[in-house]
Amino acid sequence: MPQAPLPNVHSAKPFVKWVGGKRSLLPELISRVPAEFNNYYEPFVGGGALFFALKNEGRIDFAGGGQAFLSDINFDLINTYQVIQRDPEPLIHKLRQHAAKHSKAYYYKIRSQHQLDDRVEIAARFIYLNKTCYNGLWRVNSKGEFNVPLGSYKKPAICQEALLLACQAALQGVDIRTRDFRKLAAGKGDFLYFDPPYQPLDKTSFTRYAKDDFGATEQTALRDLCLALHDRGAKFMLSNSDTSSALYRNPVFNVEMVKAPRFVNSNADARGAVDELLITNY
Repeated sequence: MPQAPLPNVHSAKPFVKWVGGKRSLLPELISRVPAEFNNYYEPFVGGGALFFALKNEGRIDFAGGGQAFLSDINFDLINTYQVIQRDPEPLIHKLRQHAAKHSKAYYYKIRSQHQLDDRVEIAARFIYLNKTCYNGLWRVNSKGEFNVPLGSYKKPAICQEALLLACQAALQGVDIRTRDFRKLAAGKGDFLYFDPPYQPLDKTSFTRYAKDDFGATEQTALRDLCLALHDRGAKFMLSNSDTSSALYRNPVFNVEMVKAPRFVNSNADARGAVDELLITNY
């Protein structure tokens, strides 16, 4: 078997496909990140595109005493980050097994395994389903059970060994945990990037990436948290759909409009570039 390339922190990038992921908007985001900050927080980490990009550029550097805090309410996602950070080799071994057995019947067998208790198996299931389901869409029902159908990929990239090893290197020293966004201890000089489930554009949009939905109450709580963070002396950048603009009519917020691609919609004609907000307090 060919030996995988040595891990390189500078080649780390998202190891999952994530609806609303920010790889396509990285130039817009990076151009707005403050030149200097203490700690870095990403409370809706998803694929972590901005974190990995900043890490690759050396802008998240623990030598200066700061730390990165990555969190999300989605247990499966955060468990996978933690498994990769600590020891990805057993995960890689399990993903090879999933890749070798992949088929329609096998997909639905793995999808039905909602009660796994081994953390490596949970992480491998998460990546396997993410790489093979329809459009990489992670959606769960009210019981927290993943319910997306199989996608139509000829050669899904189920086991990306070199990428997982690069991510392991990039995640060293990072605080990773399952946490509600309201429970952040960020303060003066820190920088936070918020990429929450968006306020729906229409009735076909969804916000249920985890068992608990992210609705109007949570959107308002996030706005209020941003105001509190501003008072503490922290800097933040927040992405959201343009339907949320009414929430941010306050002199604290600088609101800009950017175009973002939209790849997932039940109506193919509705896919394409959509207006998206970037909100900062600086």
